[in-house]
Amino acid sequence: MQIRIGILGLGGVGGYFGGLLAKAYAESESIEIVFIARAETQKAIAANGLKVISDESEFVAFPKLVSNDPEVIGKLDYLICATKTYDIEESLLSIQKCIKKSTVILPLYNGVDAPERIQTLFSDNEVLQGCAYIVSYIKSPGVIRKLGHFEKLFFGSMTAPLSKLNALQSIFENAGIQSHLSDTIEETVWEKFIFISPLASATSYLNQNIGEIVNSESNRKFYVALLNEITLVAAVKGLAIPNDIILQTIQKLQKSPQDATSSMHRDILAGHKSELVSLTEFVIKEGAKYEVETPTYQLVFDKLSSGLNS
Repeated sequence: MQIRIGILGLGGVGGYFGGLLAKAYAESESIEIVFIARAETQKAIAANGLKVISDESEFVAFPKLVSNDPEVIGKLDYLICATKTYDIEESLLSIQKCIKKSTVILPLYNGVDAPERIQTLFSDNEVLQGCAYIVSYIKSPGVIRKLGHFEKLFFGSMTAPLSKLNALQSIFENAGIQSHLSDTIEETVWEKFIFISPLASATSYLNQNIGEIVNSESNRKFYVALLNEITLVAAVKGLAIPNDIILQTIQKLQKSPQDATSSMHRDILAGHKSELVSLTEFVIKEGAKYEVETPTYQLVFDKLSSGLNS
């Protein structure tokens, strides 16, 4: 029986991992990779495939199908979602005909609120938790650029059948994806969030890249203040995060490409819609829920949200 996997959102994350899957299963009779894309991205991939460029190499992958028409896409067994967090509801509802009751949905977003939001839309479906560590972005329609060596994909679920989780893990491993099926996925996702949220907030607020934050004492202090606030929120929520999470996160940042920045900062610089709600405001709201003060996050949100409204 054929397994059909849809990739929704072909940005840095979806494009990179989707590219590896499409390349690995191009000739497969049993696994079909479908790219859900529209406009320029759809045209570029239909004509020339999806090109993935890393520091040492590049490849071009052709999915079995690239479309945004639910009638053409058909029913999916797995759906990997990697759009921006502000597009979650609209993008999923646009292809709801492709989602059957047995479709397993894997969100790979920057925030931590996605599974709950997806479950609200599709209450009968298994919605996994997942996250990816990777520095990659859209260079041009149908072209993904990956920076550095670091890439890891984590996923898991407290409720999904182990057979479906293991099947997905095998599919990832056979495609050369550095994938980990986690027993403590909520903590894993929050560890990523503790990395991404202060980074997105600091780079966007200070208008600086990673190197400029790491190498300036005042910028570093601002970043660490955000890190302290989000870590306290996670601890008060009762998540079993490592005791040295702050040190671990700073070390991760120091190992990241110094000329890179966050996708939220790139979006703000380009005048695009940003993930401010999921990456910054969410922490303020969670803090308020647990009576944890988040003054540095509030500074970021006030400045950036006024910039959006002006």
